[in-house]
Amino acid sequence: MTPIRERWLMLTLAGIQFTHILDFMVMMPLGPQFTKVFSISDAQFGALVSAYTFAAGVSGLLAATYLDRFDRKRLLLVLYCAFTAATMACALSETYVQFMGARIAAGLFGGVLSALSQTIIADVIPFERRGRAMGIVMSSFSVSTVAGVPIGLYLAANLSWHAPFWLVVGLSLCVIAVACVTVPKIDAHLHQPERSSVVGGILKTVKETNHLWAFLFTGLSVMTGFMVIPYITIYMEANVGVSSDDIVLLYLVGGLATLVSARVIGVLADKRGKVWIYQRLNWVVWLPLFAITLLPNGAPLWLIAVVYVLFFVIVSGRMIPSSAIMASAANPKRRGTFMALSGASQSLGMALGAVAGGLLISRDANGLVVGYWLTAAAGFALALLSLAVLKKVSVHANTPSTTVVSPQFPGPESG
Repeated sequence: MTPIRERWLMLTLAGIQFTHILDFMVMMPLGPQFTKVFSISDAQFGALVSAYTFAAGVSGLLAATYLDRFDRKRLLLVLYCAFTAATMACALSETYVQFMGARIAAGLFGGVLSALSQTIIADVIPFERRGRAMGIVMSSFSVSTVAGVPIGLYLAANLSWHAPFWLVVGLSLCVIAVACVTVPKIDAHLHQPERSSVVGGILKTVKETNHLWAFLFTGLSVMTGFMVIPYITIYMEANVGVSSDDIVLLYLVGGLATLVSARVIGVLADKRGKVWIYQRLNWVVWLPLFAITLLPNGAPLWLIAVVYVLFFVIVSGRMIPSSAIMASAANPKRRGTFMALSGASQSLGMALGAVAGGLLISRDANGLVVGYWLTAAAGFALALLSLAVLKKVSVHANTPSTTVVSPQFPGPESG
């Protein structure tokens, strides 16, 4: 694969990641609106968030039965089209029950996209450049906060809460058209000498001790942040007194910072080591966790912005080396199945974090959020536990590329 084709592939995968992450992330800052529109509690809002991630976890388990049995490109397009249709259902929803059902559907299809994107990276990109590639794709998280989340908040405030989901639908349709051209045929895994039944393939994947430690590691890693993330906007508006307009600005500042830091962390992970970078970020993750959950009422906006930057850079930055570690912990013969189960582990971690965080916080008689700092304490404990589990995970540094690229691939340089 030429450098230009590789770059376009990474940008396309980043676009796919951007839209399905935006579909999930836009829920967080809209928490106060959903609690009012549907007349639900903070815990019920947490259930809305976790419904997507629980569904994504289930779809990850189901995907393990077929992810290694189809050409990656065809599977990516089918799942992404189904995700777009589910997001359209979210935009058309009028009641809490309808919206819950649409979120579950979006999770079922969208939850596999991250695992499939990471599988494609692991298939196509050599290990020595994999951290940088992960940084490019993971920077879509930053772009979704820099542009998507503020725009989504603006649309929700000036039109309705339906508007951000229509935005995701429109962007997804554009990415689908691009993906048809830029994603190559990737089917070398179909020609591996080892073939087994669907159930047999899953059993062989989970029987490998290294895989089990890796699943536990990634689940704990994402759970760390999601103890806190779903309730940030609710806490900011209720306790700190931040307006919805200022929240847009804070997401913009935090996203811009991570847009830069994601690339830096990816390069450092390649140079200094994925495990080394992950360990250092986890040792300091307590700072943004406690800082954002202990901000006092009336805190100056500049201080809140600094805290947001720290939170976005460190908490989200951890996912770059951890994703590279996971992609390299898989047995190459069962990488697709492994990454699907890894995605299920991540989704389960997100869901458990959102639910547990909702159980730890409450509201007092004045409507203020109580006990939010407890989510930070629990998150840091999980981060330390993930470091202990990481010591059990073996990384295959010399995993070969297994890509087969169609010779008829119409790369962007040809047009």
